[in-house]
Amino acid sequence: MAPANLQEYFRQHQADILATIGELVTQETPSQDKPRLDAFAARLAARLTAAGAAVEIIAQPERGNHVRARFVHGDDAAPPALVLCHYDTVWHVGSLATHPFRVEEGRAYGPGIFDMQSSLALVEYAMRGVRDLAIALPRPVTVLITSDEEIGSGSSRALIEAEARRSAYVLVMESPLPGGVLKTARKGTGTFTVETIGRAAHAGVDPYKGVNAIAEMAHQVLAIHALADRDAGTTLSVGVIEGGTATNVVPARAVAQVDVRAWTQAEADRIAQAMAALTPVLPSAQIVVRGGWNRPPLERSATGALFERVRDIGRKLGMELAEGGTGGGSDGNFTGALGVPTLDGLGVPGDGAHADHEHILVDEIPGRAALLVAMWQAL
Repeated sequence: MAPANLQEYFRQHQADILATIGELVTQETPSQDKPRLDAFAARLAARLTAAGAAVEIIAQPERGNHVRARFVHGDDAAPPALVLCHYDTVWHVGSLATHPFRVEEGRAYGPGIFDMQSSLALVEYAMRGVRDLAIALPRPVTVLITSDEEIGSGSSRALIEAEARRSAYVLVMESPLPGGVLKTARKGTGTFTVETIGRAAHAGVDPYKGVNAIAEMAHQVLAIHALADRDAGTTLSVGVIEGGTATNVVPARAVAQVDVRAWTQAEADRIAQAMAALTPVLPSAQIVVRGGWNRPPLERSATGALFERVRDIGRKLGMELAEGGTGGGSDGNFTGALGVPTLDGLGVPGDGAHADHEHILVDEIPGRAALLVAMWQAL
């Protein structure tokens, strides 16, 4: 299939793809609402079945059900291409009342449209395009659509990693950087909980019999922030602190939540070791550290070669693709850490993920769909 014909097919179906995006956006799928998630997964499975895939719903006891679609092409024994999506969003039910789906001046708006309901429609129509145009692919395609990416992928991580291990490469349909820039690096992300334990006493009568857990926490906050390395891009942010019961009581306990991010596994390991080694400053105070890294860094070593190949594919479609990195994590962090070639940010260009102005650029839909099919053809 010539690049021009492939792009023309998706230009002809642009209105259909946009209408499907609107349908998906208006169904609202917050991460914690299992009934809504399961209903959405069932509808999604039906759509992918109609597009020619063999679809399985992977039931979950607490989170929303996951959807796995297998599109058999080429050598059935060849490692498949793995396409990663998620259908949960950060938007609560009722958000459509203030953020309705709408199209204005070439932009389509709506809760979750950029991150990443538009990608679900993109994948569906890419499958339809392969079927309608009788395009031969060198290997099967597995599409894994999960329900809990926005809350850490707790129920889906093992499934994602298992699929990645048997795959030739991974395409992550997350939203791109501004300008449609693909993501070849993501910071690893984690959360540590630091608890300082002191001893309660009357602040006026027996202040020196107490051990002030908040004062100890103040020392620890400074020590934690000192671990950051701006040049390396390693950040630690104490975002939440709780402690104390009353102003006239020496506080016996304080708790801090710490967000940590790093570009490299070496930095992630350094931070994990340093957090575990935090020691009290005040006599008789104690420290308990819990938590750790949720997503390992997606380093360019896992993405660079694949990006170079995709950049060449894009040029044949008349696209000049660029690459960049982001401090936020995705499920691509898991697959890249396994050493499986991974490329992220392949969704429809736009802006405003999780924000009031969340939108996609409507005229970018055909090109992104054509790129997805072209990658399946060439890789």
